[in-house]
Amino acid sequence: MSDDKVIEDRLLAAGISPFAGVDEAGRGACAGPLVIASVILKDHRSPELQQVRDSKELSENMREELFDIVSDAATSMSVIIVPHDEIDTRGVHAANLDGMRRAVQGLDIAPAYVLTDGYPIAGLATPNLAVWKGDQVVTSISAASIIAKVTRDRIMRELDSIYPAYGFKSHKGYITKAHTVALEKHGVSPVHRRSFANIAALL
Repeated sequence: MSDDKVIEDRLLAAGISPFAGVDEAGRGACAGPLVIASVILKDHRSPELQQVRDSKELSENMREELFDIVSDAATSMSVIIVPHDEIDTRGVHAANLDGMRRAVQGLDIAPAYVLTDGYPIAGLATPNLAVWKGDQVVTSISAASIIAKVTRDRIMRELDSIYPAYGFKSHKGYITKAHTVALEKHGVSPVHRRSFANIAALL
């Protein structure tokens, strides 16, 4: 994590606390769930959080290690799992926004402010700010991205044991060449998102 934590510092300087970071994992995947996490940290500048950054910049092993560190450093966490069929019914963007609202509402400490990566949370009563590349510059959003990513990766590894032909353990449901070849060979599994263009084309 860079030292660019200005937003969180300014919130504290203005007497606005606690604040929550919110992020998702799996938005662009064509299989499996969407996972949204909301995290309130005890201290966003705590030394043990120095390695916390956007989950996409971390190895799988490092994410697993930081999952436990973030869990210990949080005063409250909430994780929402949106199944593939709900994404098909509602659309991924609507499902994501609703998941964000539910993740914030699921915190056992009510935040005074909410910081999100990329998208403002429409319909949320709590003041919130969408931060451009927030998972790279806001510690609480980075922490939420790690919780969401690790939770989803664990689910995809479980799905790999149920549907081993698709390689979910490696690509986590995202569109890759190997995933496309598996779909062409084996067809669509029960956990693929039928509303996604590449999956709809195979039905």
